[in-house]
Amino acid sequence: MNPSIHPSAIVDEGARIGAGTRIWHFSHICAGARIGRNVSIGQNVFVANQAAIGDHCKIQNNVSIYDAVTLEDDVFCGPSVVFTNVYNPRAHIERKNEYRPTLVRRGATLGANSTIVCGVTIGAGAFVGAGAVVNSNVPDHALMVGVPARQIGWISDYGERLPLPLAGQGQTRCPQTGALYVLNGNTLTRQDGSHDGLHRSQDPAETHP
Repeated sequence: MNPSIHPSAIVDEGARIGAGTRIWHFSHICAGARIGRNVSIGQNVFVANQAAIGDHCKIQNNVSIYDAVTLEDDVFCGPSVVFTNVYNPRAHIERKNEYRPTLVRRGATLGANSTIVCGVTIGAGAFVGAGAVVNSNVPDHALMVGVPARQIGWISDYGERLPLPLAGQGQTRCPQTGALYVLNGNTLTRQDGSHDGLHRSQDPAETHP
């Protein structure tokens, strides 16, 4: 299925957009952008030349994905998520050669109005709460809130908080899917198969911003 692009959106020649992707009102996709399959791009979204978006991502309204930002598959960006790419910007100093790369790993969620300071990695399956400011790396499956963001727990791929300490030894199962998660020190891993609940069939209405 070809991408669906609203007439008000601007997609520069050369942009690579996967099958089934939907781009909604007033968005701008630059020529060098790479967008995967079955992605939902909401209203008033900007995707820069050196930005990359994987398959099955959802980008809600008013998000700008700048150069040096990479989103892996199944990433969710809530409304008005903020990315940056220069750590110490000044209007009178050109720093395009100082971009710090930002990586959001597979299945992570960035809540509405959260800010991701450049140069960090958001771990696979992590969940950043609404309004949080992330200025350091986030572990896989970590639940992060606050300014600056701090870890308050662990979360499954399905989006269920897991009853485990922040560090130590333990294991538990997602209450929705039964998937097993094992804590070893300050690292949480899933032990049995692919991500919970990903790539389920979607009603087309679910992808509209």
